[in-house]
Amino acid sequence: MTMTDPIADMLTRIRNANDVRRQSVDIPLSKIKLGIAAILKDEGYISDYDVQPEDQSLRLHLKYGRNGERVIQSIRRTSKPGCRVYSGFRDLPKVLGGLGVAILSTPHGVISDRKAREHKVGGEVLCVVY
Repeated sequence: MTMTDPIADMLTRIRNANDVRRQSVDIPLSKIKLGIAAILKDEGYISDYDVQPEDQSLRLHLKYGRNGERVIQSIRRTSKPGCRVYSGFRDLPKVLGGLGVAILSTPHGVISDRKAREHKVGGEVLCVVY
C-alpha cells in the first residue's frame, strides 16, 4: 500500500498517540518530517525527538502538563495533495491570535510562521498546531 500523504500520516499518528497519552510515537523518517519535528520542539509542543537508525524512523517524545493535560490541543493539515495552500509572508495565518503556530515549507526550508514573517518569505502552509 502506498501512502499518498506522509505528512497527514505523521500528524494523525501524533494526534492518536496524544489522545491516549503515549509518551512517544514512531514515524517513518523523511527530511520534511524532521523539519516539522524540529519546529514542534522549538515551539514547545514536544519535549524531544530522535532518529532511530535501525528502522529509519523518527521518534517524537510527547509532552504533557503537570496534571496530564495535553500540550498539543489540535494539529491539523492545511495544505493537502489535492488542494495546496500557499501564502505570502504578509498573508500568513495567525493561529489563535499568535498563540498557535503554522508550519510552512519555504525556499529557506521548513520553518514556523514567526520565522517566515521575520525573513519575509512565504510558502506552502503545511499544518497548524495549538
